[in-house]
Amino acid sequence: MAGATGIISACSENRPGFSAIDLTGADYARDFALTDHNGQPRSLKDFAGKVVVLFFGYTQCPDVCPTSMAELAEVKKLLGQDGERLQGLFVTVDPARDTPAVLKAYMANFDPTFLALYTTPEKLEALAKEYKVYFKKVDGKTPTSYTMDHSAGSYVYDTHGKLRLYTRYGTGAAPLAADIRLLLQQ
Repeated sequence: MAGATGIISACSENRPGFSAIDLTGADYARDFALTDHNGQPRSLKDFAGKVVVLFFGYTQCPDVCPTSMAELAEVKKLLGQDGERLQGLFVTVDPARDTPAVLKAYMANFDPTFLALYTTPEKLEALAKEYKVYFKKVDGKTPTSYTMDHSAGSYVYDTHGKLRLYTRYGTGAAPLAADIRLLLQQ
């Protein structure tokens, strides 16, 4: 049996065992051109040397978005000193209500280094397609009380800006922190 194990391990790539879905080499979600809540134009190259976790959501989300951002803040704490090499990004799928001021106040609830990003509704459609992200407005009782159905996972980029992982909502802070540690070691 030892011989068979050696043959099998010799044929496999020596990749780290991530908890999240490994998207290394994917041909989508490669970059963005968005504006942060401080009015600065941003793209992945702005965060070179950091692991970037990118989440699509909206500030009036009652559950998934605040839970995901709080979990990401916990990941940063779990990383200790390496937490400085993590960049949390939140892309709004509700640019009509999520103004820069609203986004800035929202991000302050989680971590002062995390940034919220926005664009025009037209560019958001193209971005969502590039990232394979779903979002749709769901009418409420009044014109401003609508909700947004949306995808609930995060994209994780390595320190070179390459897409590496997709983590599903509710995975937990500890597994994501472990995955980010692996990326920081590469």
